[in-house]
Amino acid sequence: MAPKKNLAGVTFCLLMMVLMAPLRSIATGAPTRFFLTSFKYNTTCLNDTVKFTITDDIRGIDSVKWYFVSPPLLPEDSSKLIRGAYHIYRTPGTYTVTLKTYRNGIEDITTSNITIVAPRGVDLGPDLTLCENSTTTITAPNIPGATYTWYYLQDTVPGTNTFLVSQMATYHVAINGCMEPDSVNVFYSPIPKINLGPDRTLCTGEMLTLDATAQNATYVWSTGETTPTIVARGPGGPYWVRATVAGCGVYTSQVTINFRGPAYPFSLGPDTLLCAGESVILNAARPEATRYVWNTGARTPSINVNRAGDYSVFVTINGICDVVDTIGVRYSRLQKINLGNDTTLCYPNFLVLNADHGTGSYLWQDGSDQATYHVDSSGYYYVRVQIGRCVESDTIRVDFQDSLRVILGLDTTLCIGETLTLIPRGAGSNYKWQDSTSTPTYLVTQPGIYAIVARNVCNRATASIEVRYQDCNCTLFFPTAFTPNGDGVNDVFRPKYRCLIAKYKLSIYNRWGEFMFYTTNPGVAWNGKNNGETAPAGTYVWIVEYVDELKNKYYRKQGTVTLIR
Repeated sequence: MAPKKNLAGVTFCLLMMVLMAPLRSIATGAPTRFFLTSFKYNTTCLNDTVKFTITDDIRGIDSVKWYFVSPPLLPEDSSKLIRGAYHIYRTPGTYTVTLKTYRNGIEDITTSNITIVAPRGVDLGPDLTLCENSTTTITAPNIPGATYTWYYLQDTVPGTNTFLVSQMATYHVAINGCMEPDSVNVFYSPIPKINLGPDRTLCTGEMLTLDATAQNATYVWSTGETTPTIVARGPGGPYWVRATVAGCGVYTSQVTINFRGPAYPFSLGPDTLLCAGESVILNAARPEATRYVWNTGARTPSINVNRAGDYSVFVTINGICDVVDTIGVRYSRLQKINLGNDTTLCYPNFLVLNADHGTGSYLWQDGSDQATYHVDSSGYYYVRVQIGRCVESDTIRVDFQDSLRVILGLDTTLCIGETLTLIPRGAGSNYKWQDSTSTPTYLVTQPGIYAIVARNVCNRATASIEVRYQDCNCTLFFPTAFTPNGDGVNDVFRPKYRCLIAKYKLSIYNRWGEFMFYTTNPGVAWNGKNNGETAPAGTYVWIVEYVDELKNKYYRKQGTVTLIR
């Protein structure tokens, strides 16, 4: 008979060989890097917060260690943050940044040099106003060997010390990666269209507003006024305006307004406010009128208006002179009230009906006088809104029903030969199982995913459960990771099992083969500590030995677990 082998001893030796292999490679100078972990940084500016970000997929990384200077002199010269590490450099110069990453306990080292520079305090000049469609060049100091990056709106543009500007924005420049504090704002003036209109002869006593309004402009009129508009009145004569538009230059226009004939009283009436959907007829008809010219282009005595605006008309009296008037037509802010279509909601949802059109009077079906109404029960809802003389109303029907929430239970594992009866709680009366049957219960006798679809007028609800079968031998199930952070969720490492076990032994080692934890009680868990000290995050190897007490069968297993901090 061949002698029995010491399986535990052989396995432990193999384990130690695997865990110590990286250390032997380092000692012999052999390469230990399995991956090059790329990273980037957002600035190279002195006294600024430099953010270092790993650009590779971080899901395979167990832990990291950053060294922002080499060698690190202070605790803040290093970091263990994975998603983004930060550092502030207080002295200009070139620094070596080292990133150590660990994947399944294997170390990977990446280094990169960063050159920290101080802002130069450049002056980009004063803010600029340009004329529409024109360009200009912004200039920064020309520094031999320097790199320049320009920033505006959402764009980042590498370039030289000059930059061609073609749109309105705030412009910044970074020199050698360091953003300069100065900036320049560039504005644009639209090309103006200044036209005082045709020469006219007005009746005595008439007044005419001459308008030269333009954006970013200053004005000088022949009358000495400096406003965008002036009022021409008798005795008349030529009127001119000189408008200086920032970035565009000087624009002029001239018109001659004469006054003659007798005074003629004329008015279109006061400004008017209309309700939604209304229109108004503006009537300029006069017995002495020989011509009508509206600003809409119409040549008729009256016009029908159905939109807001200012409407003016020149009326020639007896072919001698013109009278003019302008009327403003505005619409009430009260538009058509629309509470929405009739609807069905599910408890416990609610609906807020909104009839808000600002200051006015509101009346709901129950006498409420607020602009909004909270609906949480079935019924008809009505609102009447009045602002000034304008009145609008609407009605909506709202129905509430219970929502379906189907429950089949949690996924489960059965022993071979067992059955499970599924009861569709909360499915109502209209439902189907995955095989299109509608039985009150469903008997599970084999593995699979079992589902149900239920419907009512409110919603469609589904539920599913996965039923697995297994050989119910004495098997221990260990988690692959745990987080001993004290939040009560997955805080410890221990097995789950469904049998009676005896002669239980659990041993845990770190990646160097050092002993971390041992117990002979399956109810005792590892809390992520060693001799009272917190163990670092990483991957650990476990070995378990136990006996199925009922079948007197010996088991030995091993695996790994990741401790996450």
